[in-house]
Formats: sequence, structure tokens, C-alpha cells
Amino acid sequence: MKRLAQLACAVSVMAFGGAAMADPVDDTLILNEDITMVTRTAAPAHLEDAVDEVLSGWLFRGTETRAMQADDFDNPGMIFVEQAEDVWNTAEGSEGKSCASCHNEPDTMAGVRAVYPKWNEAAGEVRTLEMQINDCRENRMGAEKWKYTKSNMVNMTALLASVSRGMPINVAIDGPAQSTWEQGKELYYTRTGQLELSCANCHEDSYGKMIRADHLSQGQINGFPVYRLKNTKLNAVHARFKGCVRDTRAETYKPGSPEFIALELYVASRGNGLSVEGPSIRN
Repeated sequence: MKRLAQLACAVSVMAFGGAAMADPVDDTLILNEDITMVTRTAAPAHLEDAVDEVLSGWLFRGTETRAMQADDFDNPGMIFVEQAEDVWNTAEGSEGKSCASCHNEPDTMAGVRAVYPKWNEAAGEVRTLEMQINDCRENRMGAEKWKYTKSNMVNMTALLASVSRGMPINVAIDGPAQSTWEQGKELYYTRTGQLELSCANCHEDSYGKMIRADHLSQGQINGFPVYRLKNTKLNAVHARFKGCVRDTRAETYKPGSPEFIALELYVASRGNGLSVEGPSIRN
């Protein structure tokens, strides 16, 4: 308990004023010397007075990390995109179909990543990209669903993100999706765990500050899936959510749970206007 109290105090100090500031860099991400990415833009209207400007996590990374993401040959996340391209063309399931059987080349999916999560009228629910992939696998291919945050799924979402890079995030939050968005907003601002921290405490109130040896960003998810130098693999959005909740010393939700689906919709909408970056590179 003494150690826990010390940790809580340290986190509180780092998150609320005791940490050094490190402003996001003044830099421009030009992908492969061709596509200029929007990494900072005016905040969407629905953020009200929360922040004036939304900032990609890329702006909070060091020089070498930013350079790695700017060139596909240096971006280790692209290895997993190539693996997904092989899977894209592989027939599976009782229907003997591949992704390519319906969608042709992956480039035909440009723009898809930018609008997810989204309301699915036929299913009567908000769906994440992972949910839609599994729906296709189960109901069109007759194949087994993939685990929500396992390698095949994360690789495929990275492939779909990669063909949308440079396109603006444009997640709809009105109409039937609004109630799910409101649930996600409540989760974002609710303090949890023994450390009593919310998403907003770090990523809205304290972005730009240093926490241990890292740099708090706004927690935007336009770059997911993310290749993390820390664990040398691609990481899914819900895996990151799970880690953050765990770090507050709270009981966390499962990837693919209604709570994390709602939170993803809300957090994605906070980045409306930023470019799709995935697979991005972070610490």
C-alpha cells in the first residue's frame, strides 16, 4: 500500500503541474516525400471549449521517430501491412473467398478507415473496423472470426489504414450514433481506478508535459494501428485503451466491449480533420 500511495503521488505530480513542459514540435509530416499529412488543425466544433487545436501524436515524438514514419522503407509497421496483403488475397472459409474476391485490390478501400467507427443501419449498432472485418469473414467468407487484437486483425486494419493515409478523419457522431458517442464521452471524462485518473486528465489537461521519460500527447488515434518502439509490434486501439485503464489501477474492459466501442467512437471524433496516419510509430 505504501508503494501504491507513492505511485499515486508521483502520477499526480507528473500529470498536474509538477512535470516539465515539452511543446509539440513545429514540423510537417510529408509521407514518402509525396503526401503532406495534416498533423494539426482546428478542433472540431463538438469539442466545444475543451481544446482549440487538435494535434497528432506524431508532433510529440522525437526527431528520429518522426523521420521513421515519414518513409515507408523505414517504418517497421509496413512489414505487417505486407503480411496483410498476402492474407487479403488468400481464400478462406466455406465460401472459398478472399477479401480480394469482393473488393479487388486494397486500394479500393481508400477512405474506409477515415470514417470508422460508424453506424451500421442493417445491424442497428455502431461498428468498429474490426467488427466489420469479422462480419465479412463470418457472413461472406464462411471463415472463423479473428481475435479482436491479435496479429491477423491488427495487420489487416493496418493495411486498410495505409491505403487511406492523408485522408481526413471524418467520424459521424450524429443520428443513431449519438447515444454511443455520449457514452464514450462520459467514459473519457470519468476518473477511474485507485489513481482516480480519466483519459482527459492526461490527454486534455496535461498534454505537452513529460511523464517519466515520455511526452504526453493528446491521445489522438488517427495513427492506429501503432507500431510501438516499446514493444516492437503493431498495437490496436482497444489494446491501448486497456493499457491506459490498467495504469489507473482500475478493472479494465475487454477489447471489443461496448464500453471500448463507445470510447473509440468518441476519441476518434476528437481527431476529426487530422489525416489518417496508420501504421504510425510511437514510443
